[in-house]
Amino acid sequence: MNYQKTMIVLGKNTKPQLTIIIVNYNVRDFLLQCLRSIERAATHSDVEIIVVDNHSSDGSSEYIKPLFPLVQWIDLPENVGFGKGNNIGISHAQGEYTLLLNPDTILSDDTLDTMLAYMNSHPEVGISGCKVLNADGTFQVQCRRGFPTPWVSFCKLFGLQNLFPSSPIFAQYNQTFRSENEEYYVDALIGAFMFCRTSMLQSLHGFDEDFFMYGEDLDLCFRASMEGWKTSFYPATSIIHFKGESTRRSSMNEVKVFYEAMEIFARKHYGQSKIFLLLLKSGIWLRSLIAYFTKSGLTAAVVSIDILILNAALLLATDIRFRTLFAFLHLPILLYFCGYVCICDVDAHGRGVF
Repeated sequence: MNYQKTMIVLGKNTKPQLTIIIVNYNVRDFLLQCLRSIERAATHSDVEIIVVDNHSSDGSSEYIKPLFPLVQWIDLPENVGFGKGNNIGISHAQGEYTLLLNPDTILSDDTLDTMLAYMNSHPEVGISGCKVLNADGTFQVQCRRGFPTPWVSFCKLFGLQNLFPSSPIFAQYNQTFRSENEEYYVDALIGAFMFCRTSMLQSLHGFDEDFFMYGEDLDLCFRASMEGWKTSFYPATSIIHFKGESTRRSSMNEVKVFYEAMEIFARKHYGQSKIFLLLLKSGIWLRSLIAYFTKSGLTAAVVSIDILILNAALLLATDIRFRTLFAFLHLPILLYFCGYVCICDVDAHGRGVF
């Protein structure tokens, strides 16, 4: 396929329909397959692509640039983070729409046309997202979420959403009680794929740069909702997201950055509740401890902590929601020994899932 003919067909004074912004950090091979998937998907659309490179050391720039000469490439002298890197790209965006896309993704051939058609027919939607799949084809539940209000954060941090995934009361954060094959408005989408109206994005000044990585997508959706925009999950097309490739190649403490982002979001939008912030800090400390033990291979310690947290969370949650501490004591006793499976929102490598 001739890249220059299919990727961007722009005259000197012509604005593209769509700007795609990709922030890259040491994922050269993933970026290559991402750009090739865009190439296949962009045959019917006028697209400009901006790659912002966060000072990669894997030769991304030298290797990719000659292969895609029409891609705008911005090399940064340091790693400024996901949010700020995207904001630099947003400041250059000319398209009516802007797709914020992770480099560790692969688009379906119909993704761009499908999402453009959807946004054109839904003027109330400021941000939309498609179905996001893991590499094995399973659904990535983090691709549509609820805002982490005090109650939602409690259910997430203390494992209740995993214990009751079909409950609208306990599973608001990852929305696991909803179908992955239906269209609906949601609170927030994953930052790996956010199809936005450029005018809205620029009026909101993009991401809040206080978030280095994680949480900035939630914050953007929250601020968009405050301006009256809808955020929509539209599963008529899908992408593959390999998840966490850039952070895996960095020296940052991912768990620490992940939970710091949760605290930044809570202080910014729910900072008036001191009790909530105290509970949040306690939950973050416990989850960080679990992540540490998990990464260290101390399974017995993780299970023991999980059982204690699960019991405490059930008691406190039932007291808050049902005015009695012991509403869940009729549950089979085996539930109390499913801590590791039910409560951990860190994966096998100890990585957080915001």
